[in-house]
Amino acid sequence: MNGRKRHLLVDTQGLVIKAKVHPADVHDKEGAKLLLGPLAGKLPRMAKVWVDSAYQGLKKWTKDVLGWDLEVVKHWWTGLRWVWVPEGQEPPALDIPAGFQVLPRRWVVERTFGWLGRNQRLSKDYEALPQTEEAFIYLSMIRLMLRRLANSS
Repeated sequence: MNGRKRHLLVDTQGLVIKAKVHPADVHDKEGAKLLLGPLAGKLPRMAKVWVDSAYQGLKKWTKDVLGWDLEVVKHWWTGLRWVWVPEGQEPPALDIPAGFQVLPRRWVVERTFGWLGRNQRLSKDYEALPQTEEAFIYLSMIRLMLRRLANSS
């Protein structure tokens, strides 16, 4: 396999519920269906999923198949790239925030990817099979949760 993509479904604390690893030539929407499809009817308390713009267009599928509300977290600059202005008129002043901007709920899964990257076997694509990498993702999360449980008692 020349490249791969990782798709994660995490809870609000960033702990992995489901992971899917597949070749990089599969589009993100199809990868999301591979990840979420087998979960139909298995997570009855799940109500809302936050995703980035790569998964745009899955709202209807998610509602029909899984019964979940899908919200696409968009960047602040979405829709501000190109503005048509008639000749002789000044372009509108855009309220562009300065510096780094945290996107709502997006940081949760990004933090999880950071946690996974701390494990040597997950820092790069060492595994030959995607199933092996998925297993190491689950092992990494088990290790993280056990450490947290040990520290809380």
